[in-house]
Amino acid sequence: MNVDQIKAEARRAAFAARKSVFGTGRDSAAQAHLRAALAEFGAAPASGYLPIRTEIDPMPVMATHPGPVGVPVILGNGQPLDFHLWTPEAPLVEGPFGARIPADGVAMVPRVVIVPMLAFDARGYRLGYGGGFYDRTLARLRAAGPVTALGFAYDVQEQAEVPTDLYDQPLDGIVTESGLRLFG
Repeated sequence: MNVDQIKAEARRAAFAARKSVFGTGRDSAAQAHLRAALAEFGAAPASGYLPIRTEIDPMPVMATHPGPVGVPVILGNGQPLDFHLWTPEAPLVEGPFGARIPADGVAMVPRVVIVPMLAFDARGYRLGYGGGFYDRTLARLRAAGPVTALGFAYDVQEQAEVPTDLYDQPLDGIVTESGLRLFG
């Protein structure tokens, strides 16, 4: 099997694991840990995401962050993400791939990126949906200056080792219902 086939199999297992705990009340504990982790950055610009499928929900934490908050905007296949300012009352429209995005479209650059995922490992690598959007985005942001990438997931999403290739960007930390783990 090549790395793409290995990643596809890992994604199937990760979807099932995440679905098994979705809606079981674990979000509150994870959100408390995310709020504490984000507090370390004060009012620094942060980005979160608007959850889809069975993703853990960062929106209650995003809504209380004292600094500007953005959400990702997909520009197109093979491109890094942009981020647009978001507030809980911001009107949303449907963007590419069905993702909701702020209607105003005001660009921002985050210093802290809350990253969704399917799986993660103890090395700090994550497995996403396969588009490479966050990997390209983190590479671009890191080339421009300091940025912290915090994965947000359920404990059950941890795998022994996430399959990686040359383009995969590691996370700086992962927040789950058990707390914050920092890497390297």
